[in-house]
Amino acid sequence: MSVKIAINPITWTNDDVPELGGGTPLEQCLSEMRGAGYAGTELGGKYPRESAALKGVLGPHGLELASGWWDGRLYERGVEAEFEDIQAHLTLLRDLGAKHVVYADTSMGRHDGIWQPISKRPRLRGEEWEEYGRKLTDLAERMAEFGVGMAFHHHMGTIVETDEEVDLLMSVTGERVGLLFDSGHSAFGGGDPVALCARHAERIVHVHCKDVRVDVLHAARERDVSFMDAVLEGIFTVPGDGGVDFPSILKTLAKTGYRGWLVVEAEQDPNKAHPLTYAKMGHENLARMAAAAGFRLA
Repeated sequence: MSVKIAINPITWTNDDVPELGGGTPLEQCLSEMRGAGYAGTELGGKYPRESAALKGVLGPHGLELASGWWDGRLYERGVEAEFEDIQAHLTLLRDLGAKHVVYADTSMGRHDGIWQPISKRPRLRGEEWEEYGRKLTDLAERMAEFGVGMAFHHHMGTIVETDEEVDLLMSVTGERVGLLFDSGHSAFGGGDPVALCARHAERIVHVHCKDVRVDVLHAARERDVSFMDAVLEGIFTVPGDGGVDFPSILKTLAKTGYRGWLVVEAEQDPNKAHPLTYAKMGHENLARMAAAAGFRLA
């Protein structure tokens, strides 16, 4: 099995909190990505949103577009309105060769909530899950017909945060709803990333490789801090620099024939965690562990 390793530009510059690397030029991000060994990148706020322009920016660095985040609002509105809103984004991804969109449902206000205690997050009521699953399946089928599959991102502060909610989501949706597995968000949400990956490996279409510093994780949950405060305190780091068992996760993915992207996505304060240093560390560690699991790097 072959995989490619990409990185998210959040290592250099954080779109939610612009003071974290906001002054770092896009050209520096891209040149350092390639210099660290990465084959691809996910979208960031500084990237052009017109296909030809984006190709012109990525091409000189030999970088492919792995995917790009979308702030979904499906819980709050109908499938038709959601699909119409996302079409330009899907077109950009399709034009650049990306196979999946990073789709997170941020209904009920993720951005306002990143500075709120992690306990204060939106939740679906039990009777809402079946209908939500039907809507999500419908949306994913339309995306697939358009040419870009859905990689649903379970994420802190959203309606699908915990491992149990991921389990429920997978049970009420069809196969077109692919799962974006994020090791760091599983762990931060109080779950078991190794077990979550094993349960849903057949549905995983995109992987965010995010490690966690266990001491910061425990403190963040005990103190009920906000998501961004935990980030600033260093809860996340690159693969191999924290407590997540990546060898077991990668072995599971290899065993089930995963062929997508492995994306290093570990937001930190760039003033504390030098971006190029951590980018190199993440690529070196992930490439080594992926090879040991049986993957070939394309």
